[in-house]
Amino acid sequence: MKPGPIDIERHKRHILLKEIGGPGVQKLRASTVSLVGAGALGGPCALYLAAAGVGHIEIWDDDVVDRSNLQRQVQFGEGDVGQPKAETLARRLQHAHPGTEAAWHRHRWTESHPLAGSILIDATDNFTTRYALNAAAHATGRRLVHGAAAGWNGQVSVFASGLQPDAPCYRCWVPETPPDAEACDEVGVVGAMTGMVGAAMALEAVKLVTGAGVPLVGRLLLMDGLSGTHRIVGLKPDQTCSTCGGTRAD
Repeated sequence: MKPGPIDIERHKRHILLKEIGGPGVQKLRASTVSLVGAGALGGPCALYLAAAGVGHIEIWDDDVVDRSNLQRQVQFGEGDVGQPKAETLARRLQHAHPGTEAAWHRHRWTESHPLAGSILIDATDNFTTRYALNAAAHATGRRLVHGAAAGWNGQVSVFASGLQPDAPCYRCWVPETPPDAEACDEVGVVGAMTGMVGAAMALEAVKLVTGAGVPLVGRLLLMDGLSGTHRIVGLKPDQTCSTCGGTRAD
């Protein structure tokens, strides 16, 4: 989609920020983001990205809205129960933000499907897809924004192993699926925490597009909702990593 004129009034608060300004808003308008997962993390993330003026958002999700989703998936309402998540989210984005083109795919993303975005966003809830997205990001030299939430805790990071020689990939940090890994429908989660993680993921994507600030490359943001504390831990590349070890960018 060819970017149209910028709505100055709509994006005034971003234009006033010296780190974004008019040029940053234009970059957002020209950007394309691929979002895998339209649920508790992907919904808030997509809402903020569209509000920021991202020109094109590609959404992948094979699920339909269930009433149990409404406690945390604030992009949906009672009238959406039974509707496909990807399509419903895409329509909401375009209705609220006509300047954003939202494409949707009503099936699970796998490595056989090409991704349109220059930035990939992992808003999934299973390790198989996470590893596949990580591999795709590394192989194609794209940044991957990752987020996850469970219980009262959340985490966000950016992986850029295909672009930066000292940057780890997701598998450097989590080499294999943890033995105690549980699907999101098997554990409780505070709805507000998923919103915090989704918003933080959107913030990282905005920084990556505009060049503002320092993205969470090689760093992991950990959120503890019960204690109200955040901390950042460093992540290091693993030279034995099956995805990126020995094939780092120069």
